[in-house]
Amino acid sequence: MAGVDVFIFFCSGLGAVFALMNFYIIQQTKINPGAGFVNPNSPLNAVTAELKKVEDIHATIELGAKAFLRAEYTICVQFLLAFSVVLLILTSMGSSFEDGMFTTVAFLIGGFTSILSGLCGMMVAVNANARTTVAAASEPPSKLTAAFNVAFRAGAVMGYALCAMGLATLLLLLLCYKTHFATVDTWNVMMDCAAGFGLGGSSVAMFGRVGGGIYTKAADVGADLVGKVVHGLEEDDPKNPATIADNVGDNVGDVAGMGSDLFGSMAEATCAALVIGTTSKDILAEGWGAVMFPLTISAAGIVVCMACSFIATHLKPVVKATDVEAALKLQLISTTFLIVPFVVYLAKALLPESFEMDSVVSGTMTCSATGAAICVSVGALGGLLIGLVTEYYTSHSYQPVRECAYVCKQGAAVNMIYGLALGYKSAIIPVYTLAAIIYFAFSLADLYGVALAALGMLSTLATGLTIDGYGPVTDNAGGIAEMSLLPESVREKTDCLDAAGNTTAAIGKGFAIGSAALVSLALYGAFVVRLGITGGVNVLQPLTFAALLVGANLPYWFSAMTMKSVGLAAAEMVQEVERQFKADPSLLDPNSSSLPDYDACVEISTKASLREMIAPAALVMLTPLVAGTFFGVQAVFGILTGGLVSGVQLAISMSNSGGAWDNAKKYISGGFDPDPALRKKDANGNSTPVHDAAVTGDTVGDPFKDTSGPALNILMKLMAILSLVFAQYFQSINNGKGLFNV
Repeated sequence: MAGVDVFIFFCSGLGAVFALMNFYIIQQTKINPGAGFVNPNSPLNAVTAELKKVEDIHATIELGAKAFLRAEYTICVQFLLAFSVVLLILTSMGSSFEDGMFTTVAFLIGGFTSILSGLCGMMVAVNANARTTVAAASEPPSKLTAAFNVAFRAGAVMGYALCAMGLATLLLLLLCYKTHFATVDTWNVMMDCAAGFGLGGSSVAMFGRVGGGIYTKAADVGADLVGKVVHGLEEDDPKNPATIADNVGDNVGDVAGMGSDLFGSMAEATCAALVIGTTSKDILAEGWGAVMFPLTISAAGIVVCMACSFIATHLKPVVKATDVEAALKLQLISTTFLIVPFVVYLAKALLPESFEMDSVVSGTMTCSATGAAICVSVGALGGLLIGLVTEYYTSHSYQPVRECAYVCKQGAAVNMIYGLALGYKSAIIPVYTLAAIIYFAFSLADLYGVALAALGMLSTLATGLTIDGYGPVTDNAGGIAEMSLLPESVREKTDCLDAAGNTTAAIGKGFAIGSAALVSLALYGAFVVRLGITGGVNVLQPLTFAALLVGANLPYWFSAMTMKSVGLAAAEMVQEVERQFKADPSLLDPNSSSLPDYDACVEISTKASLREMIAPAALVMLTPLVAGTFFGVQAVFGILTGGLVSGVQLAISMSNSGGAWDNAKKYISGGFDPDPALRKKDANGNSTPVHDAAVTGDTVGDPFKDTSGPALNILMKLMAILSLVFAQYFQSINNGKGLFNV
């Protein structure tokens, strides 16, 4: 085994051990400690009855999450097995049965690894949510250290386990394939086959993002519309029948779906870099270490993220409310800057000092190891900038969200108008940043540079996943505290942790969208390289330009389908909640001990999400396949170009509009503004019109930021990786002109 392989496996092993260590530490916080485990002076002794409720609610959420994932992943497995037959037949037609078999095996391994990633993330989040609640209740009212550490470590388990699993699995796959593709001149074919790994991961991520997003927002919107707006119930009030479904949704959508999504990004970016890199004779001549350079970026990222994680838990632990957001932001900044010297060293050690790449524009291009390191570094720093800009537009610490809160005094309509404008405006700097990254990376190393920039943006993925996983855990912890009737001080602590989690979740979404755009372009480049095109793609060809318009339309069509799905499922949820309130009016009596039928709402969300996720997934997967089969590769070029250009703008604007509406509501409900009009309750204890307007914006923004916006990442990536895997099949039909020979 080469030294580079040992390094990658070692870093993956470190990540896995670190994940297990954090999981063990989380387990030391007992959900219901009992008299035998609690210090006599512990605050938990005063809430023993409430802790029993915490245990029961945790079990209910866990049951609902497992039931949904079992149903969803059953569909995913059926899809993987069925599509693998199609993949084997079509790729064998394009090259050989042997290559088709290798591609299909990689596809299945990628798909099942993605399923395992989502399942791992969800189980860890469900395991930690109640423990975060208990940790919050175990400390004095003003102290947040224990609760923050439990939630942060839960995110770390998911982040490091997923990165370690994905990296080790891909390397193991490549080493197995290397025994067959023994000569250097066949490694480019091996990487083409390995691209199936990315396709499998992204296919499962599509179902996870869309299905999970519809589930969580159907429950959330239904709970808000009836519970908050109509009946004035508090967030996560145990009297609301949809509240358990809402908390289950946080796990299946924001954790399992997001984990599969970012796993797919890492796999696809790596596959794109491997496919493009093996077209360089100089890189192949340098040996296996140079070819594996893309994987070493992710491996080094695990070590860097691990070192920086101790800042939040040991060097500068969170104590008070103002520490939370600063600690999470410091994680992002420190890992981004620390990865740069590691990347420079790896590039100098592994890549040839000078190497030539076949340019997709004209002739060959001379690149350097230093240039490759710059590409990775620019990608990492650009990702940080996009994240910070996203924070500016979605955090109530800054002016845009506060202005969104102020206009709620004029009503819900003005809030909606302002939030949409904010989302559109928020796309400007990220798009310019992506444009600059692409230009510099392409100038330094052609499309290989773009793929490396994408890997640079994903190099700190372990930290990004840690922070993304932290948010849903604290959100669930707050819901459990409310439903179990723990003291108000506990809910205040979980709300404080959750507020920072919402901001960092928005940063994570910006990071995910930016990386998806770069990954999509890198895969597009690999598709062009795979077809052997050296003169560039002429978008002014009639067929290509026509397909470009079709591709630009796809994100809107896809968003319409997912938004409508949330609306339909939410309508079913509203009807069920109202039915229960009418059947048992005592549910609205604060002194009544009766509880609603939570299972009915969980079942509605589960059935609706599984039913509604099929059509959007079919749209994304069938479009490039149909276009390439009937109209040829020029049509696929246009569709990929249009989908990327349109999708990235729409994804950013939708995610940030939703995030701004959400945090504007939290700014008002938290009473952070000195203006007495910006309050949740009036003097009589009733909800204010300003708060109602903010809740309306938040309710509309939910599917923006948690369903359609994030799912557009998959649309961009999945169409591109699918085109890459089927490139030779498309080329085999009338020399790339399709069945219609156009």
